[in-house]
Amino acid sequence: MRITCPYCGERDRREFYYRGAAVDLDRPAPDAGGEAWDDFVYQRENPAGPIRELWFHEGGCGAWIVVTRNTVTHEMIDVQLASEVKA
Repeated sequence: MRITCPYCGERDRREFYYRGAAVDLDRPAPDAGGEAWDDFVYQRENPAGPIRELWFHEGGCGAWIVVTRNTVTHEMIDVQLASEVKA
């Protein structure tokens, strides 16, 4: 898989560190209990199709980027600097 960094250009996926879905997550309260925290950590949506992901260009310029990627085809639909992404 290839990711295009806005600063460095197209690079191999191994230069990047995946940080998870780039969406607002409803975090449980600290005292919500084990079941709520288990659901938060392990029971996430796994949609087929376009999703937004947060990546860190660890082996390059150190940029945080938001990648819109199709989970079925791995097509890179869009890449933006995380600092420029509006929620």
